[in-house]
Parts: sequence; structure tokens; C-alpha cells
Amino acid sequence: MWIERKIESLIFQAFEQFPALLLTGLRQVGKTSLLKKMFPNASYITLDLPANQLAAATNTLDFITRFTTPIIIDEIQYVPQLFQGLKIAIDKNRKNGQYVLTGSQNFSLMQGVSESLAGRCAILQLYPLSFFEVSKDINISQNEFIFSGGFPELYTSPKNYNLWYSSYVATYLERDVRNVLRVTDLREFNLFLRACALGISNLLSYTDLARDIGVSVNTAKKWLSILTTLGAVYLVEPYYANRGKRIIKSPKIYFTDTGLASFLCGFEHAQQLQNSSMAGHFFENYIANEIMKHYSFCGKRQNLYYWRDIYGKEIDFIVEHASGKIIAIECKLTENPTIKDCKNIFALIDYYGANTVTKSYIVCNTPTPYYIDKGIMAINIKDLITELGLNQ
Repeated sequence: MWIERKIESLIFQAFEQFPALLLTGLRQVGKTSLLKKMFPNASYITLDLPANQLAAATNTLDFITRFTTPIIIDEIQYVPQLFQGLKIAIDKNRKNGQYVLTGSQNFSLMQGVSESLAGRCAILQLYPLSFFEVSKDINISQNEFIFSGGFPELYTSPKNYNLWYSSYVATYLERDVRNVLRVTDLREFNLFLRACALGISNLLSYTDLARDIGVSVNTAKKWLSILTTLGAVYLVEPYYANRGKRIIKSPKIYFTDTGLASFLCGFEHAQQLQNSSMAGHFFENYIANEIMKHYSFCGKRQNLYYWRDIYGKEIDFIVEHASGKIIAIECKLTENPTIKDCKNIFALIDYYGANTVTKSYIVCNTPTPYYIDKGIMAINIKDLITELGLNQ
């Protein structure tokens, strides 16, 4: 079955406004399938094949002009020379809607776009499926989705969850790591992957990660950089406004897909995850992912932050506006948060002032939003998306 993606209208808009469009994202999030469905008459070439890589790298301009536009060029990061060829082709024929590109390694992609295609290429990111994209057509609970994750292939036909993720790690993550790091023994890296998953929604400590798996701190930093480059994990930085001395400055680590994290942690079914001590951390990661996905549907870039002072008072997420005003978001795995759950929000308001903290939410599983205290609302993730103006 096909699950409609909410980003489709934005992709069409970008296609009509720019000569080229680059769709990035973690492997197997459905980039190629989506673009083939949206542009059924476009030419298609994948650079995942060595023969195509060689042909594209040998004479980039001839390779590009060999095909009738519009053309989908898949996995363009394998031949970065193509960016210069695309620049020449576009400058010769400045027409919108010619090239649709995909890629999975953000650093090399962004470098190529910034150097060659600035002003010529729209850049969009495709995340794994959101809960609301999946649940629209499939009967699945929020807990089951947090466990299973948002990779489209898991929902197109019945899949053995553990077998699929095991193959995914071996086929895609390990191969990409080999390509970037040029290593042959990935045992320690797999241990590192699991250690990262066990630490989701927590402060990142390179020292602890390195010690737990027996590698150097520099190696841990390099490996985490690879995971962020591949799009498997992302870091949420601390929020501070000229008062940094009182704020803990380590980032927090999150997985782009909670299903991948739950597999790496060894959970075998949704109830086992929900009964574990990590349930709250997975819920927080899920909320972060849903917020980021819905910003992407609107074509908006929003960096989430967290706030934590030296006394351990923490707000899970801060959304900052250009005006300097902020929104506080706390995550609580409960249906009925109370005034006791608001203490960290009160601390944030005391610190920055009510004029700066314009809205405050505790995201939970309540079916109906309600005010816990003046200005602090208990809300579910669906209604939060609406409150943030992202329900498009």
C-alpha cells in the first residue's frame, strides 16, 4: 500500500520555483519511491551503481545532457563532480523544474550545493513517516508506532521487525560507515550504535560513550559525526541568551527514528518498551521527531533547543522565534500532568521572564487539552502541532 506524504505539496512548489530540487534524508525513508510517484514521466538514473558512477564522473556534462529533463538523479553524493556539471547545464538553460536530486549524506551534499548550486536548487529534507501519516490509513497505536518507527517499507507489507532492522543496519548503515571511515571491523562501531540508542534523550557525554565501548574520545566524536552526517541521529543544543555561565552546555542526543533506536536497545515488542525505564526517553524522542517532521512539511527550518541550569532543572524543548520570544515544551508520559509537573517551567519563567516565555506546554497523552496553571497547557502531540501552526 502507498502512504501519502504530507511534504508532497511542498516538493511540487519547490520543483516549480527552482531549476533543481535536492531531497535529502536517512536511507530508506522513501525518497526515491516518493519522487518516482510524484514525477512518473521523469527520466531516472541512480548513482548507487558503480557503472553509473564511473560514467557520471568521467564526463559530467555529457552524462547530464544525455537524459531528457525532468530527470531524477538518485544518490548524487557518490559523484560530487556532478554539481559543477549541473551548474553549467542550468546556467545554459535557466528553466525551473529540470533536475530532482536525492542523497543521504548531508555534509557532502550541502558542500556541493553551496559551492555550485547556490540560488539554483531548493533543499528539502524527508524524514521517516510521522505517526499521523501512518495512522491515517493504518490502525496503529502511538506506543506501537514509537516501537516500530516510521520507515515506509515496514508498512507496505507485513514485516518481521527484528529481521528488517537487522538487515537495515548491515546493508545501509554499516556500508555507509565503511565508505566514510574506510574500516573493515565494525564490531566496536555496532557497540557504539547501541550505546547511543541507550542514551537517547539524555545529555551526551563523549567520555562516557568512549569508556563504555573502549575507544578514544576522539574516535567517539568521529563516529557520532558520521551518524549525524548519515541522518541517523541529531543533537539538540542547549538554549541560553547571554547567561551561558549558568547553563549546562552539552547537547542531548536523539534518533531520527525511534524504531531503529528500539531495535538497537533490544526491545522485542511495544509493550516491553513501554514497561521499561526508557519509556519516557522514547516518548520525548518521539515528540521531538514529530515536531521536526511537521516543520519540514511546512518548509520551515526550526532548531529545537533544551534548557537546563546547574541545579538540574530542565525543559525538554525550547522553540525560539526570530523576535527572541520562546515556547517551552515539556514531555510527560502520562494522561494527567498536574501542577507538580510544572516546576521546571516555573523556573524557566523566573529565569527569563513571562514576556520572553510566551507559551508553555506539557505534552502528554491527554485526549483533550486543558490548563494546569495560568499559561501552562497539558496537550497531546496532535493538538500541539496545531498550536504551533504546523497543521498544514
